Amino acid sequence: MGGTSVSAVRWFLSLVLMTFLAASAAPTPLYHLYQQSWHFSATMLTLIFAVYPFTLLVSLLIFGSLSDHIGRKPVIFAALILELVSMGLFITAGSVADLLLARIIQGLATGIATSVLAAALFDSDHHKGPLANSISPLIGMAAGGLIASILVEYAPMPLHLIYECLAALIGLQALIIWGLPETARRQHGVLKSLLPRIAVPVVARPALLEIAPANIACWALGGFTLSLAPSLIAAATGATSALNGGIAVALLTLAGTASVVTLRHQNPETVLRFGTITQATGVGLILLAINSAMLWLVFAGFLVAGLGFGASFLGSVRTLMPLAAPHQRAGLMAAFYIMSYLAFSLPALLAGTMVRIIGLVNTANGYGMVLMVLAAIALVGQIRRRKAPSCP
Repeated sequence: MGGTSVSAVRWFLSLVLMTFLAASAAPTPLYHLYQQSWHFSATMLTLIFAVYPFTLLVSLLIFGSLSDHIGRKPVIFAALILELVSMGLFITAGSVADLLLARIIQGLATGIATSVLAAALFDSDHHKGPLANSISPLIGMAAGGLIASILVEYAPMPLHLIYECLAALIGLQALIIWGLPETARRQHGVLKSLLPRIAVPVVARPALLEIAPANIACWALGGFTLSLAPSLIAAATGATSALNGGIAVALLTLAGTASVVTLRHQNPETVLRFGTITQATGVGLILLAINSAMLWLVFAGFLVAGLGFGASFLGSVRTLMPLAAPHQRAGLMAAFYIMSYLAFSLPALLAGTMVRIIGLVNTANGYGMVLMVLAAIALVGQIRRRKAPSCP
């Protein structure tokens, strides 16, 4: 299929990326069912969630440059096969250990996939590829969480059907990928490419510290939403429909997508400031909602927080990237991803532990307050940075 159009390749690669992220969000509406069936704690629930970003991060750091040396198609195919294995483990899961193994393999597969698909999208279309790479993961997460919750609520086999559908789609994609043109030439240095490169250029260090509070708050909100939001909504409002968790995930990620698309040409400082304020406002609405048992306000809070979620991520990346030379960007992004995925997993894991001590609603209140404090710190830093040039 050497004559495959640029547009068709871009759309297919975007669909593959969406599928990986849809699969990553699919367990979210099911965690509560697993917990009811197997009687494990909130700490274990968040551990099942957290092993995914941990292994994704390790995979990203080790295999992030592999496709530059052996080609895009073999690496995408390997990631799809690993994802297919994880779907099989989810389908046959009969214990917490099975879920942990499924999430570990899923994290490994997604880490490989996100790096190679980003490169392949850029190869296929230098102009539209980066935008597709930015919004496809968010759309995929929204679709995965929402479709899984619909199937759980209305379809048979709630613990299996979503994974079977995803497995069929992934298997088809694994066959199609070999028909696409290869865009990377084989190069020497495969083993050397497996050594993680983590280096922050001196000129970028102040900026990395300045965006840290907003970026940590952004990813920590995402981690809490994907792990504990369905349980929180049920505990705080009494609404037990599996749809509620999927709607929360979809609102957060689709609003984030809208932010990225709308604000992508704006000044990074303006985008980051908007994201910080909007996310903090959304978190405040969520806290008001769970303490007032108002389901509609919970959803409104996730919608507003999602606008800030997307803007904070976009502003952080666009603040950092111009500060690194081309040969320094991989090391800088490695440091950025370490910060981001640790913020995605560790706070949620800590929250799961706190649930056993002070309860889910109180934990959410404390978690939300910390996110708003981080937003305040970020705003102070942004204001000081803006005023710095005028200082004598």
